[in-house]
Parts: sequence; structure tokens; C-alpha cells
Amino acid sequence: MEQRQAVVAVLLRGERLLAIRRGPAVVRPGYWQPLSGKIEPGESQEQAVVREVREEVGLTVVPEAKVWESETDDHLFRLHWWTARADTGEVVPDPREVAETRWVTPQEFLALDPVFDGDREFFERILQEL
Repeated sequence: MEQRQAVVAVLLRGERLLAIRRGPAVVRPGYWQPLSGKIEPGESQEQAVVREVREEVGLTVVPEAKVWESETDDHLFRLHWWTARADTGEVVPDPREVAETRWVTPQEFLALDPVFDGDREFFERILQEL
């Protein structure tokens, strides 16, 4: 089976990033992660970042740079990691997809539980190099 394509939005505001706890309507609820979602047919990665952030937390963002690629632990999705800025606006989560949100430092993200191994790798290894 061909891998589906998805984006991960590392949403930055000052020295913090937005972490979400997955809501009840998504696979593997309760996990903490950056915002993410599938890339729709005909959509660019940048467009997917903007749409997913708007749908999940109501913010308008500007994608900055693609910084990494990984895959989900079940190998179903290829993840394209992007940094994006959200300097203004109030977080308004979609309660089906997002149970909770927090603006955290990378160190605070690593203290959240549970988190996906790939997300942990990003915050421990990749983000420090940016």
C-alpha cells in the first residue's frame, strides 16, 4: 500500500510551540503532539499546514520552512514537518480533534505523556539543530 502524505505544523509563538492533546474523534486519542493532518489531493504542503491549523485550532498561520521528514510508527503516513508562525490570534480548538492545547517550550513538550516516538525524536534531535 502506498503511503499517504501528511504535514506536521510546529507552530511557534515566541520561544513556545503549540502542543495539542488528540481529541476523541481521532485515532489514538489522548496523545500529545504538534498539529498535523493529511494533505488533500491537489494541495501543496504549505496549503495543508494553513488549512489544518485553521481547522483544528482556528489560527491563521504563515508556513516558514520544511525542516524534516519522518513516517508514522505504523508506516501509513509520510510526515512533512514544517515550522509556522502564529504571532497573534486566540486558540479555538475543534473539540472533536483537539482535547486540550498548551503553549510549551521544547523541554516542556518532552515532559508530556504520552507522546509519539517520532515527535520525541524531533524535539530531542532535530529542533535543536534549527
